[in-house]
Amino acid sequence: MYALVDAVSFYASAEKVFDPAIRFKPVVVLTNNDGCICAVCPIAKKLSIPKFQPYFKVKPFLDAHKVVVRSSNYELYADLSERMMTVINRYCDNHYVYSIDESFLQFTGFQNIISDWFTYGKTIRRAVWRETGLPVGVGFGPTPTLAKAANHAAKKLAGFRGVAVINDEQSRKNILAQMSVTDVWGIGSRLGKKLTFLGIHSALDLANQNPKMMRRQFSVVVERTINELNGITCLSWDDVKQNKKEIFSTRSFGERICDAHTLNAALVTHGSIVAKKLRNQHSLTKKLLIFASSSVHEDNYYKKSILYDFAVPTCDTIVIANAIAEVLPQIFKANTRFYRCGVGAIELADSKFQQKDLFATTTDQPELMKCLDSINKRYGTGTLSLACEKKTQHWQMKRALLSPQYTTRWSDIPVVDCN
Repeated sequence: MYALVDAVSFYASAEKVFDPAIRFKPVVVLTNNDGCICAVCPIAKKLSIPKFQPYFKVKPFLDAHKVVVRSSNYELYADLSERMMTVINRYCDNHYVYSIDESFLQFTGFQNIISDWFTYGKTIRRAVWRETGLPVGVGFGPTPTLAKAANHAAKKLAGFRGVAVINDEQSRKNILAQMSVTDVWGIGSRLGKKLTFLGIHSALDLANQNPKMMRRQFSVVVERTINELNGITCLSWDDVKQNKKEIFSTRSFGERICDAHTLNAALVTHGSIVAKKLRNQHSLTKKLLIFASSSVHEDNYYKKSILYDFAVPTCDTIVIANAIAEVLPQIFKANTRFYRCGVGAIELADSKFQQKDLFATTTDQPELMKCLDSINKRYGTGTLSLACEKKTQHWQMKRALLSPQYTTRWSDIPVVDCN
């Protein structure tokens, strides 16, 4: 048996944990630089507030309905996520964190102990709520895909109220019949349109298809999805979340920048993020895409990108920073108000199976990078960094509506007055 535990409107729910004053008010959370709405709490959803709409367009509507607006507080969300996962981990013998707000649970040694999965799901929900203040949905199923479907039912279908279980043919058909085909895990909107054209509208319609025939017409992923919807486990944790084939770090600036030094600092910081992600998945990059641009709304729009080839694939932060410094004169243009920049590793190789070059020697320092990562992991991201990636107010992310970092900053720790 598998389960999927997923927080309800995680970002918006996290904002309410330490602020009782907004617990029963509509709350929305904005993306980087307060650009668009990325999270809407259940109360705000009743106002039909659309996600991913530019904030400036819906601000009058939000003000009229007294909606609480918050900037993304990533430090708070990361800490609450870790606390939530720690609680969930106690209730299974195999735990896989899928994203910041959802995780899969597998029960192998629990099969003969748990007699009522619905009651067990309520126990998990109560524990997470009691210890973190976060509302979650819990779905159980004999395969990861059916657990995902049950979680969808727990949060979005009438009558389930936070917990749903697929453990027999009747419950399987009942839930899948109420789900759109695009609600199925792994079926995106583009593939969903093709399936709808063939008369496959619901998740149950998809489950009733011939797996082999659908594989020939679409892909092995669709075949596996159909088998999973019929209770045949096909996915392992490695299939659930694979290494990225490209890694990008990009962001617009809080304020326009016009000097080469600040642009270099921003680009090197993005390069440092990319290098860390490469090391985390044991990858090396052969090519680096480095780019910067002004706003498309500027009178003289400017955009420049450079593709840098490494003689030897790398994941070293210093090597990547040197590559950025080398191409910066080609990217920077005087009298340009830069609005956005980024770095992307676009051709990756596995570091475990890398062929050495007899003539091109690597300048990577793996032990130094290991030390850098371990210190930043222990004491917090950014504890150690390159001098040239020093952050300045000019290009840091704009978060004008940021709530306190209740759990990660001493000055923001909540104080309880018992008088």
